[in-house]
Amino acid sequence: MTFEPIALAAPGVRRLSPYQPGKPLDALEREYGVRNAIKLASNENPLGPGPAAVAAARAALEGVGRYPDGAGFGLKRALAARLGVDAMQITLGNGSNDVLELVARAFLGPDTEVVYAAHAFAVYALVTQAAGARAVVVPARDWGHDLDAMRAAVGPRTRLVFIANPNNPTGTWLRAGDLEGFVRAVPENVLVVVDEAYFEYVDEPDYPDTVGWIAKYPNLITTRTFSKIHGLAGLRVGYGVSHPAVADLLNRVRQPFNVNSAAAAAAEAALRDEAHVARSRDMNRAGLRQLTEGTKKLGLPHIPSTANFVCIEVGQAAAVYEGLLREGVIVRPVANYGMPRHLRVTVGLPEENERFLKALDKVLGGSRR
Repeated sequence: MTFEPIALAAPGVRRLSPYQPGKPLDALEREYGVRNAIKLASNENPLGPGPAAVAAARAALEGVGRYPDGAGFGLKRALAARLGVDAMQITLGNGSNDVLELVARAFLGPDTEVVYAAHAFAVYALVTQAAGARAVVVPARDWGHDLDAMRAAVGPRTRLVFIANPNNPTGTWLRAGDLEGFVRAVPENVLVVVDEAYFEYVDEPDYPDTVGWIAKYPNLITTRTFSKIHGLAGLRVGYGVSHPAVADLLNRVRQPFNVNSAAAAAAEAALRDEAHVARSRDMNRAGLRQLTEGTKKLGLPHIPSTANFVCIEVGQAAAVYEGLLREGVIVRPVANYGMPRHLRVTVGLPEENERFLKALDKVLGGSRR
């Protein structure tokens, strides 16, 4: 008898394809023989973490022989004070992806459905399928969420709705009135998860802070991360804010030490470092302008973005991506998001943005159709 472990796996897992992260710098240099490559593929903060976060992480390393505080008391207390919520409303995660998976594990099953938009974050599909639930993917409107169509897609088996605001990979965003109208219209037995991974980057007057809505809408869950503007992507810290009863259920399926000591210490310090957040936001604003103005000069359209990346329509995206790799520039192809003509480009340092634009111009000279 042949051993076939796939036959032992849960049905949703059998059909699952792992999440594909951006190509690492060392892999590019090893495979293509290039040097001094740059990576503008994973929506990381090009400034990295602030000095206070680095110092806190280093200090925490002295105690790594002990398990971390499984309850995350210090970080939860700091977040609760900053957000104006009770610490019992907070669920910590190994990145906000972890919180999204906790939501799926706690609330989904084979007889449930999940509604989310086309071109939405790939993890929504992964956690839905792994839980054996049925995905209801609603066509996008102008590359963003069509809230009317999503509301119409909610049915008797719907358990969750995932909404990214801003959306990854398109960078589109929803206004406060539109999003709150959607949350208000959804039945209370349907949980609405608003993924705000890029919350701190948004510079729009009508962009909502959904944490403040949870007191009115107990079926609302907001997720955020320290991986983006705080520059802690390698330490993996995220969190969810929800009704205390929802948080209690999430914490029942959460691993007890899912946020390590160095990560928790760095996150708590990063939360206080408002100057680093301001510097990061200012650099991102200027970088978005640099990238969009540069691509306009090349005659390439882009999707307006409020995050720390922009999707650029380049035509034969696979060929352009390959050409950029040979120039030592890593960006993100998004064909797996149903966008085969686009590349997602993270805002980098000014000199990195300029190098990308020059490389893109060079590559397009031989591939433009």
